[in-house]
Amino acid sequence: MPEIQTYHFANGRIFTGDDWLTEAVITVEQDRIVEISSNLHRQHLTGQQSPDGYRDLQGGMLVPAFIDVQLYGGDGQLFGVHPSVEAIRATVEYSRRGGAHLILPTVATNDNSVALAAIESVREYLNQGGTGVYGLHLEGPFLNPVKRGAHVLEKIQSPTVEKLRALVEPGRGIIKMMTIAPELFQPDQIQYLKDAGIILSAGHSNASFEEANKGFDQGITTCTHLFNAMSPLQHRAPGLVGAILAHPTIASSIVPDGYHVDAVVIKMVKQLMGERLFIITDAVTESNTGNYLHQLRGDHYTLPDGTLSGSALTMLTAVQFCVKKVGISIEEALRMASLYPARVLGIEKEWGKLAVGYRPEWFWIPSL
Repeated sequence: MPEIQTYHFANGRIFTGDDWLTEAVITVEQDRIVEISSNLHRQHLTGQQSPDGYRDLQGGMLVPAFIDVQLYGGDGQLFGVHPSVEAIRATVEYSRRGGAHLILPTVATNDNSVALAAIESVREYLNQGGTGVYGLHLEGPFLNPVKRGAHVLEKIQSPTVEKLRALVEPGRGIIKMMTIAPELFQPDQIQYLKDAGIILSAGHSNASFEEANKGFDQGITTCTHLFNAMSPLQHRAPGLVGAILAHPTIASSIVPDGYHVDAVVIKMVKQLMGERLFIITDAVTESNTGNYLHQLRGDHYTLPDGTLSGSALTMLTAVQFCVKKVGISIEEALRMASLYPARVLGIEKEWGKLAVGYRPEWFWIPSL
């Protein structure tokens, strides 16, 4: 018989992804939620509880676990430059403390040897039974040098099918997302990536409005860190930013730390994009070796020359910024960190809510 676990949450608030409950009994069977009962009393469960039993929320909130599709390391282990199973474990632990129970460790533009080592590290981590990793995100190397941001110019490549194969074939089943500059790609190259099951994200791009929409029509479904390292919105040249804002379905991540994008701008684009806007941390950690020398500057990271190179966010602090600084509702900020990235990954029937059929992945927040 499959193990059935029963969790009784009370003395706080439970956000299902749609509604708030003041009390809930969540029954889990075979790693899926099979029942949620609300507004019950502890005495009704006498003799019916599993050893998991009663959980006191201590006045806090229980929310769906977060998903971070772009970060490079954590706790002093920079996976994106020095990939290893150890670095993945450190990044997973860092993420879990901030509420992200599913992540895509990310590799910025670098030598192919780094990307290939990252592929094998993720594969080994998963083969060892590691949890919390959906796959690998390659941010590059097929980017526009004009919009490279903190990426190393000398490591950027122009896309050819042969160059794509050098990364994609060893990475089948592991590479889940790739950030590309759509204006550099031919239709057959984009189709090849799609056929490999890779989610395509437009970023580090100088695409015109027309080039961006052509890429969207060919199968790019999302975009990487809105406003950062992309052709801006201008009144006679809408660029990639304008194409994202005007499109009915294209999603985009944003980094809500006040450095990557101002809070006022986040508020405006949230009103325009609605559920298409989701949160990433773009988090890095300090590094003194390799091609990315991230240095902590208070509460963000830069390269030695001062170029913004990553955030010091967790998904929880990103949600808090959206609520406290941007003015987004708690409910919507939580969805931006859970349900909406789940949609981008195509797993919104399993992740992003506390509901029947979903994975029992939740996070306790003492307060926002």
